[in-house]
Amino acid sequence: MTNVKPTILSTVSSQFVDDWLAALRALCPEAQMASLLGRSGLNAETRSPNGRVTLDQIVCLYQLAAVETGDEMMGLWSRPVRPRALQHLLTTVREATSLASALYRFSTFWNLLLDDYQFDLDDTDSALVLTLKPQGDVPLQRFGHMLILKLAHGLMSWLAGHEVPVKAVDFAFERPEFDQDYAIIFPAPIRFGQLATAISFDPNALGPVQTRSTADLDRFLQNAPRDWIFTSSREHTQSLRVRTYLGQTGWDAATLTQTASAMHMTPRTLIRRLQADGTSFQAIKDALRRDIAIRDLQAGRKSVEAIAHDVGFSSAANFHRAFQRWTSSTPSSYRRTNI
Repeated sequence: MTNVKPTILSTVSSQFVDDWLAALRALCPEAQMASLLGRSGLNAETRSPNGRVTLDQIVCLYQLAAVETGDEMMGLWSRPVRPRALQHLLTTVREATSLASALYRFSTFWNLLLDDYQFDLDDTDSALVLTLKPQGDVPLQRFGHMLILKLAHGLMSWLAGHEVPVKAVDFAFERPEFDQDYAIIFPAPIRFGQLATAISFDPNALGPVQTRSTADLDRFLQNAPRDWIFTSSREHTQSLRVRTYLGQTGWDAATLTQTASAMHMTPRTLIRRLQADGTSFQAIKDALRRDIAIRDLQAGRKSVEAIAHDVGFSSAANFHRAFQRWTSSTPSSYRRTNI
């Protein structure tokens, strides 16, 4: 995509990448796996139950592992996806004359490569639905299902020149404890425990494709998966609208009452809408504070005291306690192991 900034202040829980790490361990000797994790910044504290993983760490691990394992999907599917497959996929979809045609090309490409799953594309007047269907009794890999659907969305957005709106996302696995992480990935309502994993679009909301040059293609490949794994949309849920407001205002104005007023609703209405998203005002505020603190601790340019002040804590001691609750690590320990 062009001129779109990813949500660099967003992190996901360590549990979100557990399936991916398990798939990698099946491909790599122990020493190689330790090397991949170390070079990506995924240390033991990051991978603790309350650990957080940044976009930079995900991108780094993907770029290292895809090359060193010789599998661009890194063990997520039963058959390895050989090097340069993503390049050929981009070349294929770049020739599409419409976004619907691009999605069809995407499905036929993967149906040539995957044995355990196949894509079905249902194109009607009301919905364009890409469904991932198992071929027999096969393991269900949560990270793999997320990644391949997000790749489809990312490629359509790359062709459109902006983030394409998504109508809905379904997953065939049950709602995990870290379900809020999926809202950072997909700009759409998300349902778990469905009959099949699928992503759907409104055909009437799909615009034309843009001409993509070889340089555009090369840039997409060099950045992969940075340009397509995290969504840049802030409008698809009330919780992300609140997060955006809090990120743009001072902490002294970051109250429920003032946030609700800025969104032209009562505090009670905002509480109810956040509950519908499965979250709360305080949880959103704490998550943003946590992610800003993680970014600044990793950058290493500010003292812990300065970071505590920047994220709205009255004292470093209060910040220490909150950060340890969020990540099971102290700020100083987190900094030592992530710089």
